Amino acid sequence: RESRLAPHGRTAMILAMRTGVALGSDLGDRLSSLRAARDLLVSLHEGGDPPAASPVYETDPVDCPPDTPDFLNAVVEIETSLDPARLLAMLSELERRLGRPGTRGKNAPRCLDADILYAGDLRRESGQVIIPHPRMTRRRFVMQPLCDIRPGLVLPGWREAASRLLERLPEVPAVRIFARQW
Repeated sequence: RESRLAPHGRTAMILAMRTGVALGSDLGDRLSSLRAARDLLVSLHEGGDPPAASPVYETDPVDCPPDTPDFLNAVVEIETSLDPARLLAMLSELERRLGRPGTRGKNAPRCLDADILYAGDLRRESGQVIIPHPRMTRRRFVMQPLCDIRPGLVLPGWREAASRLLERLPEVPAVRIFARQW
């Protein structure tokens, strides 16, 4: 566990938070890239219960350049005391190792895209980290796998469970099961 100074100079323990991460890939060995990210997340898991991983879905590209390949998407939830900015840096390093260029066009194809969706009840908007993820509730390819593992989750700043938010999303673009076990 990490520690940091609490008010009045005391050291406080940072408790592990349930942290959800969306994973996507549309280049190369897509499933292998998702597995690499899942394995990294599992290695960071500090909870007593096993980490949760949704099935992998295949989805049509959304807001991407023409001829973008279909995506594989999944959500993994771990318990970690890592600060979300540190976790994001670790995920970004994995993205780079798997071949994601430092500069690229908006929504350009990539071997791995990893986004922190939520971290406990934390609400943060600083630098690269915005929690909860600002567009997640508008994306079926995120909400469907999230609801597979946490349908009753109420995100910070929301009043309804994830499953109710999913019900309101349009059916298009469709999400299709690609792999239940991965």
